[in-house]
Amino acid sequence: MSEPEIGGRAPIPVEVEAGKSYWWCACGRSKTQPFCDGSHKATSFTPIEFKAAKSEKVFFCTCKGSTRKPTCDGSHKKLA
Repeated sequence: MSEPEIGGRAPIPVEVEAGKSYWWCACGRSKTQPFCDGSHKATSFTPIEFKAAKSEKVFFCTCKGSTRKPTCDGSHKKLA
């Protein structure tokens, strides 16, 4: 599998609702970062479902390098 594109260089905070599913962009091509807009269809990537366990603010990764996908682990700080 090829590497995803960098969708951003900082996480995006989102207020999520308990029980709701959010589809995180794994390819980096989405124009609606951090969420999928279908741009992955020309790639080998598929979006990743995030189901909110509780209502809270979640920091979603946009650099696509996190080891905790779809949430941020600080990997964007290592980008050149």
